[in-house]
Amino acid sequence: MTQAKTPSQPPIAPRRPHAFTRHGITVTDDYAWLKDAKWQEVLRDPKALDPDIRKYLDEENVYTESLLGHTGVLQKTLVREMRGRIKEDDSSVPSPDGPYAYFRRFREGGQHELFGRMPRHGGDGDIVLDGDALAKDHKYFKFGGSRHSHDHKMQAWSADTKGSEYFSIRVRDWASGKDFDDLVEETDGGVVWAADCKSFFYVRLDDNHRPMQVWRHRLGTRQADDALVYEEQDAGWFTHLHESTSGRFCVIAGGDHETSEQRLIDLADPEAPPRLVAAREEGVQYSIADRGDELFILTNADDAVDFKIVTAPLGSPERANWRDLIPYRPGIYIIDLDLYAGHMVRLERANALPGIVIRDLTSNEEHAIAFDEAAYSLDAMGSYEFETTNLRFAYSSMTTPSEVYDYDMVKRTRTLRKRQEIPSGHVAADYVTTRITAKALDGAEVPVSILHRRGLKLDGSAPLLLYGYGSYGMAMPASFNANRLSLVDRGFVYAIAHIRGGADKGWGWYLDGKREKKTNSFDDFAASARALIDAKYTSAKRIVGHGGSAGGMLMGAVANRAGELFAGIVAEVPFVDVLNTMLDDTLPLTPPEWPEWGNPIESERDFRTILSYSPYDNVAAKDYPAILAMGGLTDPRVTYWEPAKWIARLRATMTGGGPVLLRTNMGAGHGGASGRFDRLDEVAIVYAFALWAAGMADKAEV
Repeated sequence: MTQAKTPSQPPIAPRRPHAFTRHGITVTDDYAWLKDAKWQEVLRDPKALDPDIRKYLDEENVYTESLLGHTGVLQKTLVREMRGRIKEDDSSVPSPDGPYAYFRRFREGGQHELFGRMPRHGGDGDIVLDGDALAKDHKYFKFGGSRHSHDHKMQAWSADTKGSEYFSIRVRDWASGKDFDDLVEETDGGVVWAADCKSFFYVRLDDNHRPMQVWRHRLGTRQADDALVYEEQDAGWFTHLHESTSGRFCVIAGGDHETSEQRLIDLADPEAPPRLVAAREEGVQYSIADRGDELFILTNADDAVDFKIVTAPLGSPERANWRDLIPYRPGIYIIDLDLYAGHMVRLERANALPGIVIRDLTSNEEHAIAFDEAAYSLDAMGSYEFETTNLRFAYSSMTTPSEVYDYDMVKRTRTLRKRQEIPSGHVAADYVTTRITAKALDGAEVPVSILHRRGLKLDGSAPLLLYGYGSYGMAMPASFNANRLSLVDRGFVYAIAHIRGGADKGWGWYLDGKREKKTNSFDDFAASARALIDAKYTSAKRIVGHGGSAGGMLMGAVANRAGELFAGIVAEVPFVDVLNTMLDDTLPLTPPEWPEWGNPIESERDFRTILSYSPYDNVAAKDYPAILAMGGLTDPRVTYWEPAKWIARLRATMTGGGPVLLRTNMGAGHGGASGRFDRLDEVAIVYAFALWAAGMADKAEV
């Protein structure tokens, strides 16, 4: 943002009432006109946007600029700081596969990744994909998938150049460095190669941006000649592909938020029809890993709320043949399962902290890898190779930058392969990470992870940014994020509320924050804010709430229900128009989202439940904190009109407080700007707003 001297007047969106009646309940939407009737076309070509809508969004951007423009110097300072913490020529630890080790890296000053490889045991590397070069002719560029062929001669890769998440797949020849003529468009970006490297499988998105079809593309042919391999008939299901743990199969993984089903394609026989593992049963989820003639299956079958691991014969894998290997243990949530030739690795979470457990598949002996900090993040990173005793994992905490280890599963030794470098310097001992527990209205104990500078006085004077999400069973890890230090070094406390709706305390924690229990997520977030106030980390009206996507819905609901606690609210790509979106079954995510929120088309109970909390429908004539809503014009997940409608209604209805601001990125989608440095510009806007809302913007420029 540039310097703006005089705040402009806030835009007033005209009211054009649109009323509809469902289940005998009439709802009036004054701002339905902000949804372009040609929204599918806008996803593919943003220039197709209705001129009246574009004019309004542009006016909102000008107004936001006029109010936050004075923070321009601060934003530049924040970007400079955050960029100074990035190792500009950073690279991944090379991952071995056969004669090579594959890696990703950045060049100094580069915005986008480079994909390459080197000889397995060291030597000079070659780059096959240069993201900076590929992006130079596009305002937006984002890689999707990138996967080398089994013979190491080709690299299939995909990219989105509009922010709409329609990815085009191409195939590059390693020898010449040039792409073949093959072009496969409107996919989800993923590729699974057949064993003979003459064809690959992919998922195509339909006109409503849904992944419903699996296709096989033969190299050297047109996409029009591709073979349809599988088509999902349920519009509420998403379909994705991945390679199985052994590399023998392409796994067709389908499901919604409650039920799943998987099929296998033998990559040595790519024209054979997919084989069903176990038929879908409502409420039963499962995922598979393969080893020899046996499947290892992670599932919640038989009321295993926190999941268990079973085995089944590859030749007859149906439910009747599942046998418990790791039984269900209440309170110990099995997050993920990975399989190697001689070992099974599972990532578990207990008491909101993750752990890695390794099982020797010959002796059946198990051991865990131990960690010390009070709150941390842990991820197994997988491998191209199945016949290995090496496990690679990443560890970090809110004070400890990311560390990548190789762990010998036989010798039980770990080797540090990479520690995240902070070029501008970082002394972990200067910071404190801790955890408190907030008591929710119904007595539930909500973990809250906290980061602050050492020496903070617990007198309630500090401003605090409280982050939350709380949907889809996604846990919010207490991981390292260098950007946060720009707030913390200016006296902010940074906190993450591990609220219900996420799986931070197990799958039951998720189930207790969805559908008719959704309001638990909102109440948990408010309870977390109050607990932080009670513990003297901050005070009412010193807190800035922050969330994105479904976490943006959380922000909207909390602004309605407990706005008096907050100095400001930042809602990025916020899912705030829940009722109207769940009533529109043509939108990309609506049918798959019904298990999460309910189906208000069919169910009066679901209609009334959603209507009772949907942020847009519950805007009230009262004071609101300052609010910044950020959207993306080509976002297929949370469409641009949701934050636009919400801000319009807030401005027309609220009786005081604010201001409420809308910033729409007219050239990006759900993830915001695509380059790693361009993204910092958006983070700086969020942080500058937070400092401004806390009354600290003017003295925080340096």
